[in-house]
Amino acid sequence: MTPPFNESEVIKKITSGDRNAFAVLYTEYMGELYNYVYLFTKCREDSEEIVQEIFVRIWNKRETLSEITSFKSYLYRSAKNLLLDEIRKNAVKAKAFTALKPDESDTKKADDNITYSQYYAIAEQAISMLPEKRRLIFLMRTREELSLDEIAAKLCISKSVVKKQLYAGISFVRTYLHQNEFPLIIIIISGLFNY
Repeated sequence: MTPPFNESEVIKKITSGDRNAFAVLYTEYMGELYNYVYLFTKCREDSEEIVQEIFVRIWNKRETLSEITSFKSYLYRSAKNLLLDEIRKNAVKAKAFTALKPDESDTKKADDNITYSQYYAIAEQAISMLPEKRRLIFLMRTREELSLDEIAAKLCISKSVVKKQLYAGISFVRTYLHQNEFPLIIIIISGLFNY
């Protein structure tokens, strides 16, 4: 029988170089982290690459793990940062490609002028349309960085209800952004998933 996962004990072992403990940590979080990254990349290979990179960085900086108060938040922040790096890299590639294409249409140029504040306003509009309880859970998770357990305790509801409401909120925001022709990746840029 597998012993229960004790995050603080596992992290303590990792800081002293225990590879088996690192394998336990990887197994515990890999699937969840992959699903989060895939939500934005929609590409299996890219998602796997980003998740692998996150865990490589964690192992390389293992001595500093004891300074982290919430490992899960740290994990999701790392994912967000790598996703943003990918966006920046892709933006540079797109600019170079655009510069080499002199026959660009006026419509494309107009699209390029859509500002960050417009993206953010659309995302905020989607969030404001969520039912009150769902919106509260969505914001507690994405803005306050509370865990599902913490939200459940604060609202006196079960964790499964929190999860169901959160995923319904994410699904609505994603659909709303796609209907308005904004990619889901804007959610990351605008800080809505601030893990």
